[in-house]
Amino acid sequence: MPTDRSIVSPDEPHFSAATDPTRAAAPIRADEAVEALRSGPVGALVLSAVATGLLLIGWLLFYFLLFLGRGPIG
Repeated sequence: MPTDRSIVSPDEPHFSAATDPTRAAAPIRADEAVEALRSGPVGALVLSAVATGLLLIGWLLFYFLLFLGRGPIG
């Protein structure tokens, strides 16, 4: 059974943590947005390239050292 403290008044606005306007960033101007997008997400591209390279190196090590080291099938 709900207590009186759990009932929200219909006149009182409700905000969740995700939609609380006091936690939102201020809007930026269009020229600032264009400048930010012009350079692009360089850090994310570098990080994804390093992760992909490490994954490829790991796959090649498994292939040559583990699978080919066991000899032919059959």
